[in-house]
Formats: sequence, C-alpha cells, structure tokens
Amino acid sequence: MLLRKWNELPSHMQCDEVRPYYDILEKKKGSLIAKRVFDVIAGSMLLVVLSGPMAIIAACIKADSKGPIFYRQERVTTYGKKFGIHKFRTMVNNADKIGTAVTVQGDSRITKVGHFLRKYRLDEFPQVFDVLSGNMSFVGTRPEATKYVEHYSNEMLATLLLPAGITSEASIKYKDEAELLKNAVDADKVYIEDVLPEKMRYNLQTVKNFNFMSDIKTMIKTVLSVAGIGDK
Repeated sequence: MLLRKWNELPSHMQCDEVRPYYDILEKKKGSLIAKRVFDVIAGSMLLVVLSGPMAIIAACIKADSKGPIFYRQERVTTYGKKFGIHKFRTMVNNADKIGTAVTVQGDSRITKVGHFLRKYRLDEFPQVFDVLSGNMSFVGTRPEATKYVEHYSNEMLATLLLPAGITSEASIKYKDEAELLKNAVDADKVYIEDVLPEKMRYNLQTVKNFNFMSDIKTMIKTVLSVAGIGDK
C-alpha cells in the first residue's frame, strides 16, 4: 500500500491542513507496505479460523429476528471512497430508516443476539472481507457514515490518507460511545459537535505517529480492552 502522489489526491484533500500529515506518511513507505502485507496474510488466516464461528453467528441472527445476516451501510475510506461495510446485523431490519446512524445506550433497535455481539465486538468479524478487499485495514480510523464525513474539517480529511480500520486508539478510548449519547435529545448533533472532534483528535495523532509496530500495539490493546483488562 503506497500513497497516491499529492496531485492525484481528491482536490478537496489537497489543502494546507492535510499536507503535513501527507509528508509524514510519504516517508514511511516501508511501514505502509508492511501494513498491507500483514492485512492480507493475517486476514486470510483469520478468515479460515472464523469461518466456523461466523456460520454459527449467522444462524443465531436468522433465528433471532427477521432480516438479512449482514448489515451493509455505506461508509467512507481512503481518499473518500465509499463502500458497503460488512457487519453482522445487530439491529432490527431497516434500523437506519427508523433512527439515527449512531447507536445510543439502551437503543430499542438492538436485537437480543445483537446485544451479545456488540458487547464482545463479534459483529465486526465479517469486516475481514473488507480488509482483504483493501477497503479497510485492521488498524485505522473507524469508517464513518457519509453524512458525518461531510462535517469533517480540512484537518480531519488527513485521516482519509489511510484505509479505515476495524480498530484504533480512538475506538478503544470511545468503546462506550453509546453511553455518552444515551441522554442526548439529538444524538446526531451531539456526535458531530462533541464526540467526533474528540475521536478525530486521537485519529489525527495516530496518523502523525504512524508506523507498523504502533498498529500491532493497538491491536493488542484492543484485545485486552475487549477482554476487560485494558486501559479504562
């Protein structure tokens, strides 16, 4: 995985706020290549290991509620590319049409099986397909819905220089994001004005300090966090 040339970036990303981050990443070609090689090798191995558990989860989802097994909401990744993310469905069918795109604590749209899958992040297993396709990486800024990306500042656009990720430092810090939004009258407004800027502060710092070994450390921290023994 290598960066595009500066003049090949989308025009709205060719701004003064993005340039410092671009210059940093341009000097880390070795780590960028290692990142993609790791994604392909680890993703392929993980797909084999997870095929059995994913089949069981799929059966549980179908037995629990009506609707498709996967949730394919449009998200944004490298250079603003839009793609349909793969996640196990944890909400009632067509949940995005009857509520906000972010999830709040106690959201009535979440199914019984969905609660369990979300608690242990099992709903994200299918994202291995997105990693193998190159739309995502194991570590990177969580892919946002298009309507939230439209609120990015020029500096936030720097996070689109790298593929979206399954996990990140921001994901660990904000693993209880739904709790923060549970009392919000307008969850979308609170997310855009309060939560998103703070998450992006971590994401931009990650881009600035990017190297392959930092990705590995973030993956380890994520496992510890999900197991309940990571940083609070």
